[in-house]
Amino acid sequence: MNKLRQMSIFAHIVEEGSVSAAANKLDLSKSVVSQHLKALEQELGITLLKRTTRRHTLTQAGEAFYQSCREINTIADIAWDQAQEMQTEPQGRLCITAPNALMDTLVSPVIADLMKQYPKLKPELISDDQHVNLMKYDIDLAIRVGQSQDSNLKQKRLGEFKDVLCGSAQLNTTDIHQLPYIANQWQGKHIKHVFTATNAETMIYETEAHCTTNSFHSCVALIKAGAGIGIIPDFYLFQISSHQENTIVPLPLNMSLSSNTIYALSPFNKSAPLAVTLCIAALEKQLAKNV
Repeated sequence: MNKLRQMSIFAHIVEEGSVSAAANKLDLSKSVVSQHLKALEQELGITLLKRTTRRHTLTQAGEAFYQSCREINTIADIAWDQAQEMQTEPQGRLCITAPNALMDTLVSPVIADLMKQYPKLKPELISDDQHVNLMKYDIDLAIRVGQSQDSNLKQKRLGEFKDVLCGSAQLNTTDIHQLPYIANQWQGKHIKHVFTATNAETMIYETEAHCTTNSFHSCVALIKAGAGIGIIPDFYLFQISSHQENTIVPLPLNMSLSSNTIYALSPFNKSAPLAVTLCIAALEKQLAKNV
């Protein structure tokens, strides 16, 4: 590393025309710059500059060496500018993982908006109800329900939502005990919900899933078609009721399920990339709309 520093300083000396001018540009003392030049020539075993009290001239070896040193500084400047550019305009790969239901209903719409705003952004989305290892799969951001126990990940609370037990608007009965249950795969076969009324009265509902699916949209389609009842996030229910005929409706229980908290997890303990920061802010904003 010290050699690279010496080579960089040597290039600045040549370009600035003197040790003093290079020292001013680099915000170093003249003696420090002189020491680096002296050490460089000693390690190389050649004279790079023929110096007098008023000027210096490159030796033949110094001229050839300078060309390489100049390239090092050019590459370093380009790398620096590119890194800073990524913090002014989000661009490049952004890998996000989320459970199927949240990917379909929350993450994907937010990412679609970000892609329109920032055309250089290249998202990679991984839908998985399992907790994927962020470091192993080079994932920048994970959206999860509930707090993680992994202390190596930075966590931010994005907001919360409630699952709503819903059915088709065409159902002949709203008695949940008489209706088949459509489950997301992550729920398992045995279903248990604890509903709470405004007066704190609770009701426990238990049943076996009649149908399970690993696709959130398949679950929605089955409920819409009248195959049974199932839970849908309140923010998604709000979205579909705002844009289309109410084919899926909450069941009139006058009771609700407990809130679920959504967290954003990332492996960046200090300065996260701009794309990650913007994505987290957009998700937080989207969840706040439905409060």
